[in-house]
Amino acid sequence: MYLERIPAGIYAANCYLMACEKTSKAAVIDPGGDADYILKKINKNVLEVEYIILTHGHGDHIGGVQEIKEKTGAKVLIHRDDDYLLKSAEKNLSKIMSGPDVAFKADQLLKDGDIIKLGELELKIIHTPGHTPGGICIKVEDILITGDTLFANSIGRTDFEGGSFEKIIRSIKNKLLIYDDSTKVLPGHGPESTIGKERVSNPFLR
Repeated sequence: MYLERIPAGIYAANCYLMACEKTSKAAVIDPGGDADYILKKINKNVLEVEYIILTHGHGDHIGGVQEIKEKTGAKVLIHRDDDYLLKSAEKNLSKIMSGPDVAFKADQLLKDGDIIKLGELELKIIHTPGHTPGGICIKVEDILITGDTLFANSIGRTDFEGGSFEKIIRSIKNKLLIYDDSTKVLPGHGPESTIGKERVSNPFLR
């Protein structure tokens, strides 16, 4: 598996470029900006981008979607409970962020348990509401891409519209901490971690 982290946009949201090395089928996860740079990486590695997968619908994770979709023809995927965020610059908060208003429609809506095939890779969709109603994490091999649900020693904010502290804690404990301690955690902002580290040291999970 090819996997590269690209801090993108003015908020340095972690965009992940993922591909099956045997087939070059690829997905761009959370392109928050810097679309030109992400496209250069795609072209340099001769990747065929099939999907743009969004862990949630906030503006700092979606700023580069439209340009990448236009250049690659990739389908935009998001959980059905966050679909409303994509359609409104006010709801997705891009209107109050530095940069242009962002609003568009998804091509496919996801639900908990969906499997996305990416060449020989299987990406499992895990619905983890709390930061947003339709927040998801993505499990592939020994990796969890956690978006703004779980960070190294922290969790996602729950004070935005649709957020819930109780739900995000329940999501993490019931759907993420069930994995082996060695499972890598690749969050939407900041450095990577592991499930084992978060189980022991994350102050929100004690």
